[in-house]
Amino acid sequence: MRSIVILLLSVGLLIGIAPRVVADPGKEEPAVREDPMYTEGVKAVQRGDYATAIRLFEAIVAQDNRNANAYNMLGYSTRLAGDARRAVPIYEKALAIDPKHRGAHEYIGEAYLILGDLAKAKEHLAALDKLCFLPCSEYSDLKKAVQAYETSGGRVKPTSKSTP
Repeated sequence: MRSIVILLLSVGLLIGIAPRVVADPGKEEPAVREDPMYTEGVKAVQRGDYATAIRLFEAIVAQDNRNANAYNMLGYSTRLAGDARRAVPIYEKALAIDPKHRGAHEYIGEAYLILGDLAKAKEHLAALDKLCFLPCSEYSDLKKAVQAYETSGGRVKPTSKSTP
């Protein structure tokens, strides 16, 4: 069986379909990146204008309540605006839509650290460990945040310096 999978992946690489076969489930779909409102929301986050980002992502999820990426970015914007407690249920909506959404697992884990819930943060770290076939930045980032939190006795918490 393994040799068949290797053969299929090899053939896929030759004809260009392998990237779709082993697509990264935590990454955004191209259609989301092309949405002008979503793009503006990401730009607002990048410049630190969380109020605008929240407004834009709220509008997106009002139109499409199955958009895990928009819920994830809404949660991210909410957390960076200083309301980690309110961000948690927003991330939970993203994960209910897409349980394999790596960004949502990372960010909800960071929110739990901010709220002082190390056990919940570790649950999401464990989920990322299972989701990341190869090392991924979401797992590495959350692992560093958990380690810093543990080493400091809970004094070091994730900051808003990271970017989506």
